Amino acid sequence: GFLYAVLHTANTFSIPLCQGNAVDQFFCEIPQILKLSCSDAYLREVGLLVVSVCLAFACFVFIVVSYVQIFRAVLRIPSQQGRHKAFSTCLPHLAVVSLFVSTGIFAYLKPPSISSPSLDLLMAVLYSVLPPALNPLIYSMRNQELKDAL
Repeated sequence: GFLYAVLHTANTFSIPLCQGNAVDQFFCEIPQILKLSCSDAYLREVGLLVVSVCLAFACFVFIVVSYVQIFRAVLRIPSQQGRHKAFSTCLPHLAVVSLFVSTGIFAYLKPPSISSPSLDLLMAVLYSVLPPALNPLIYSMRNQELKDAL
């Protein structure tokens, strides 16, 4: 994550802006800043995209391998109650991570033909606000009293 942030920050600060510095978002995102640039940063962005994809793939592989190890360890728990308790701890985390990744993928990999400032803002809100907001609710679903109340 740190390497990804450093690469994009260095690239962003080296791009000249000729259309002002007002961004139509509630925080500065790289695609929005690139829209303000007056230089053709195509090759630089392709290089960053390749590095980003490699970093994201490595992180994805690491996460998948970690979850496989966790599920293997949980399945070796001898008691049914112990396995249930372990799965009830892991699955909410997996739900939050899946929500974050799916909204982020949709925000950044949607075709440019369906891009609009309002849709970009909605997608930014979805992947930056929704997972943290739902995090307490998803984790509290382990609480039996809350389940009974719902």
